[in-house]
Amino acid sequence: MEFQIRKMENLDKAEILSMMKEFYSSDAVTTNGSDEIFTADFEQCVNDSPYLDGYVFHNETDILGYAMLAKSFSTEFGKPCIWFEDLYLKPKYRGLGIISCFINYVEELYTDSIFRLEVARENICALHVYKKLGYKELSYIEMKK
Repeated sequence: MEFQIRKMENLDKAEILSMMKEFYSSDAVTTNGSDEIFTADFEQCVNDSPYLDGYVFHNETDILGYAMLAKSFSTEFGKPCIWFEDLYLKPKYRGLGIISCFINYVEELYTDSIFRLEVARENICALHVYKKLGYKELSYIEMKK
């Protein structure tokens, strides 16, 4: 399938927020988020945040999905760390290799970095894709406050 990847723009707001609501209400995510959080995330993506980038996958007529990348530094590995945060495709565009293409795109863009992501164990399709791309499960226990 032919598609392009571009940075999020203000004109994408309504559609991105709609997709975020769907993503965060799915089994792929363990938190529900909120309109305030979704709006804050989107604003960070379009306002040149040094910490968060937002991308849109699109063809000539439709936005197919979106992704967000969080940037940090890994003291464990001594290099930048790129977190694949939101990776969302509208249902009719899943299974077409779009997420694999995007992950390869990001790995080429940030060549000397560590790449990390979180995935719910129930998200079998996503686990399969990530493992196929060389991602491995860590033995870490993730904690939050």
